[in-house]
Amino acid sequence: MNLYHEHSRALQDRFDSRRIADRLAEKLLRAEFSEEDRAFIVRQSFFFLATADAQGRPDCSYKGGAPGFVQVVAADTLAFPSYDGNGMFKSLGNISANAAVGLLFIDFQAGKRLRVNGHAALHLDDPLKDAYPEAQAIVRVRAQHVFPNCPRYIHRMELVEPSAYVPTAGRDTPVPGWKRSDAFKDYLPRDG
Repeated sequence: MNLYHEHSRALQDRFDSRRIADRLAEKLLRAEFSEEDRAFIVRQSFFFLATADAQGRPDCSYKGGAPGFVQVVAADTLAFPSYDGNGMFKSLGNISANAAVGLLFIDFQAGKRLRVNGHAALHLDDPLKDAYPEAQAIVRVRAQHVFPNCPRYIHRMELVEPSAYVPTAGRDTPVPGWKRSDAFKDYLPRDG
């Protein structure tokens, strides 16, 4: 589980942090989810997903849902649904071209965060899809690096209101205003 590359190492040496970097990796880095990780992930209603295309051009997306929308499905694997978005398919397109991903879970109320780096696979017909109303696909991420991250710069915030657009069983999901605007309504998918 090599976390650092030569450029990380050069900066660690420049700032005399190689010892602490190695100690952090030794004590905190893992390739499987702990029970504490599982409990933390299932409580989250969002995370940030970093992907890159085949040329290495990065993209970062916010992914949200109801708490529990991300599930740890195996010792080293988590899964989450992909819901209807803006139709650009930046994240899923990147995953199809380059499986390397980074996920960042942040609990702004508790001041805690967890990083998950690994390889993602897009599943259009995954059996988990049935558990998520309106899911278009399931993304499964096999973890390579799971580690908590220093919380000292996390600003404390609290949830004011959950999004009304998170698909929920037994309820019609509202159509966002931008999809009804004259600039976009005639360009939406025909079945949407």
